Amino acid sequence: MKMGRNGWLGCAGAFTLLYLIVSLTVSRSFGLTLLGDVSALALLVLATVQMAAHALSNRGQTRSFWILMASGFAMWAANQTGWSYYELLLRRDMPDPYAGDIILFLHVVPLMAAVALRPHRPPAAGKLYFSTLNLLMLVAWWVFLYAFIVFPDEYIVLNIPVYGRSYDLLYLLENLLLVAFFGIAAAASENVWKKIYWNLFGAAGLYTIASVTINLAIDHGRYYTGSRYDVPLVVSLCWFVWVGLIAGRVQTAAEPAVENDGRLIALAPRIAMLAILSLPVLGLWAYLFDPSPTPVRRFRLLVALAAILVLGSFVFLKQYLLDHQLVRLLHETHRSFENLQRLQAELVQKEKLAALGQMVAGAAHEINNPVAAIVGYTDLLSDSGLLNPEQLSMTRKIGQQARRTHSLLSDLLSFAQQNAAEKSLVDIGSLLQKAIQAEGLRRNQKIRVEARIDRDLPRILGNANQLFQACTEIVRNAVDALEEVGGGTFVIAAFLQGDEIVVEFSDTGRGLREPNKVFDPFYTTKPIGKGTGLGLSATYGVVQHHQGHITCYNKPEGGALFIVRLPVARPAVAAAPGNA
Repeated sequence: MKMGRNGWLGCAGAFTLLYLIVSLTVSRSFGLTLLGDVSALALLVLATVQMAAHALSNRGQTRSFWILMASGFAMWAANQTGWSYYELLLRRDMPDPYAGDIILFLHVVPLMAAVALRPHRPPAAGKLYFSTLNLLMLVAWWVFLYAFIVFPDEYIVLNIPVYGRSYDLLYLLENLLLVAFFGIAAAASENVWKKIYWNLFGAAGLYTIASVTINLAIDHGRYYTGSRYDVPLVVSLCWFVWVGLIAGRVQTAAEPAVENDGRLIALAPRIAMLAILSLPVLGLWAYLFDPSPTPVRRFRLLVALAAILVLGSFVFLKQYLLDHQLVRLLHETHRSFENLQRLQAELVQKEKLAALGQMVAGAAHEINNPVAAIVGYTDLLSDSGLLNPEQLSMTRKIGQQARRTHSLLSDLLSFAQQNAAEKSLVDIGSLLQKAIQAEGLRRNQKIRVEARIDRDLPRILGNANQLFQACTEIVRNAVDALEEVGGGTFVIAAFLQGDEIVVEFSDTGRGLREPNKVFDPFYTTKPIGKGTGLGLSATYGVVQHHQGHITCYNKPEGGALFIVRLPVARPAVAAAPGNA
């Protein structure tokens, strides 16, 4: 693992050249067999160890990728161990059939599953379940093919020529698919993963050629361990070790996928669909057209039925998980849409308040002076004693309307001046207690007050006066709602939730007539002369100015609920506590 890449290239090149010279000059012997078996086993063990080390040093999909790669090479090494056991320890030729061929055949399956994980893509929710299911379906499919095509001529009714030919063709198909997977993955990735996949593509392609060459030599009786036919095999194994080296020098994190990644995404389900559809076709062929002996045909029919049952169960399970994920995505989409609507409403509300604030800031000052003059002159006329009773009554009515206009202008000025203000650390619990006392709720026998304010709440950074006015406005609206129905219960709750203080104002009145319009300027349901419709708009602006959120809705059991969320002051804020 600590050898440099250039050092490995030099050693691998020198070893391959030496291996070629020895295989061409040395006749078949135990020493040549020892060289061939030990070399292949050592290279396989080295590749397995490297990939296992990458699995330990990575996370997520990348770790799963290297775990599967290491598993495939470990199975390959196990097959080579059995080969070496027969040839080196027992000093016997390999038996035919050889039980280790099953391990050799199945070692390609984890490598296919590793590519199907697509570790070059960012992880997706629920991917682990589907990756595991895909792996199980892939294993089941290849086990079925081996049991259906190869196994009957290997163990049911021994037929060496048919067994060898079937095994070689099926193993070739399996390796060609693996090479295609590596090629598609290389075309669909970038940077680090592209380099890894292309090298795996080259090594797997060379191994496929070496495997075909060795199998042909075996069929013609010209192969022996350590011969020149093993040279491409040794080169391919050195290449796999090289992949482990280049992967160890880079961070194999997930990278954004390129356009061609869709080919790999679409390939897996298409192959799975083809596999499922082929099962009844193969079963029908075994029943009607298979010329094999009866035990072989019967075994193939049983295998096909078992595969249909197993793979069908996987398909139903996968569909169930897909439906479950679809429902979850629909819920997430609904929540996202609701959040988008809420953010849009907040943005519109902010724009309304900003535009209105700019308008009334100037208009209120201009109108306030003549209104103040009207109030002053009507008071002088009323006190002069020069007016008859009818004139005095009219003068007083003019004064009342002028004072009402003056009150409206005061509300407008208060609404417009809700931005710049000095901030300090505010105890929200103490502020809420004072808001209750200011409205005299404790003395109102028709209204029962419950204060559920947590102790030792962290302080918030804000303007104590503005926050007090905002809380008082919400309390006053709740009192008006309860007085309309002859009394009830008013609850104020304050608690810490994450890094926010949540304040809930709840009453048992009739509820809000139009909750979506409550914070609109000049919207009011109170009688003429009692409300201007600016109080809750100003409250909304105060909360927004303190980086908080305010919402309201009607409770299912009746009554209104206002929820105010204010962020907790950061510890780094150095300010004196405000006297709320």
